[in-house]
Amino acid sequence: MAFDEALLLWLPKLGSVVFRVYGWTEPTVSFGYFQNYREAEALANGRPIVRRPTGGGIVFHGADWTYAIAIPAHHWWYRLKAIESYRVLHEWIAAAFAKLGLATTLALQKHKPVDVGQCFVGHEQYDLLFEGQKIAGAAQRRTRGGLLIQGSILLPKAGLELSDWVRAMKEIAETVFKVEWTSWVPPAELITQATQLAIEKFNTLEFIRRR
Repeated sequence: MAFDEALLLWLPKLGSVVFRVYGWTEPTVSFGYFQNYREAEALANGRPIVRRPTGGGIVFHGADWTYAIAIPAHHWWYRLKAIESYRVLHEWIAAAFAKLGLATTLALQKHKPVDVGQCFVGHEQYDLLFEGQKIAGAAQRRTRGGLLIQGSILLPKAGLELSDWVRAMKEIAETVFKVEWTSWVPPAELITQATQLAIEKFNTLEFIRRR
């Protein structure tokens, strides 16, 4: 979470879109920046809890695929309204799954049977569905310097590999968005700032329990 926020802060200096995929060392619960801590704690069942720098609902991590996309303010994606940004994102993911032989659809309207604040209970407009069930959700945070998107994907079908999905995402972006990918090593100063954010903010009870 701290590294993703550091990416957002560094976007004016970086000047390019960053696509980051990461995992979890143990089952963890993340919850949105504006959510109530007690609600997340009640559902965590003793698992570690972390507050995200983006909005959205409660997400159970461990078996999911987690990613972040950091977009600088001069990029065309930054100028999209939040709902359109969400649509473009999940159309991209749907196309990547289609490339892997998996047919998914975008939800055309919201369907929330109960308001429990959980990301994968029901779905919002433009969430990604597989056989009627939500498999991908995301949250966004926009600043003057850029846009941060954090997303989670529940593995919809046995046999799919994360590395294949990442490759498909990159290939679709090359075709649809005319992206030219390059490997990237984070500057030491960015890593230092992320470490400071982890220690002084994201790992503090003051931040985690602020609401």
